[in-house]
Amino acid sequence: MAIQLTRVEEFALITLDRPEALNALSFALIRDMARVLDEVAQSDARALLIIGAGQKAFCAGADIKELTGRSLMEQKRGAELGQATFGKIERLPVPSVAIINGYAFGGGLEMALACTFRIATRNAKMGLPEIKLGLIPGYGGTQRLPRAVGEARAMEMILTGRTIDAEEAYRIGLVQRVVDGDPIAQAVVFAREFSGYSLPVLGLAREAVSRALTVPLNEGLRVEADLSTLAFQTKDAVEGMSAFTEKRNPRFTDE
Repeated sequence: MAIQLTRVEEFALITLDRPEALNALSFALIRDMARVLDEVAQSDARALLIIGAGQKAFCAGADIKELTGRSLMEQKRGAELGQATFGKIERLPVPSVAIINGYAFGGGLEMALACTFRIATRNAKMGLPEIKLGLIPGYGGTQRLPRAVGEARAMEMILTGRTIDAEEAYRIGLVQRVVDGDPIAQAVVFAREFSGYSLPVLGLAREAVSRALTVPLNEGLRVEADLSTLAFQTKDAVEGMSAFTEKRNPRFTDE
């Protein structure tokens, strides 16, 4: 299988393992990814990290050889498969971090966009170059990229198909960190900035922020009020507030 699921301490680690093909997304790999994500969802991991094998690529995008000679319905089902699989990343009960360690083009960047966070090594290169093939992104790029960097920047990247480097990606908010050294170790350091908090409450916060991008402000405020009220009902909220008043570190139990 061209995808590996391992553990790095309290975190699940998915490695795309087709370095000879720059970790390109075959349909078989996408199906395997869907199954592995189900395993992650049922595990006790505090977060998910995703990286590409080798030092050249996170994921160079779709396997172009598989995209030719397909019928209209086959192409549509392929897009729906990619969207459904990447949607599982977004809906995981834990946050996720894409470790962009090299090329992240097309479907590779779309996978990273489905993650909660993205960090990049200094040699990272990113883009949605489908327009150069007479195509448009089909695994969520036209929807998630504007949410990450704004409509104007997303429109430019998609319509020109241009490549951006790690520093530009950081400047426009596409990645949260540019890292040196061991990228997995750096991802662990980053993930520990949030992984010690209550997982249910982290989930409520993620949902509230996500809804902010899809509903009018007045409706979003109602959602926030409902979700913050739910947070108050958790045992972790009681523990967090008690720890604050008692001047000690909280001991969250995800309840």
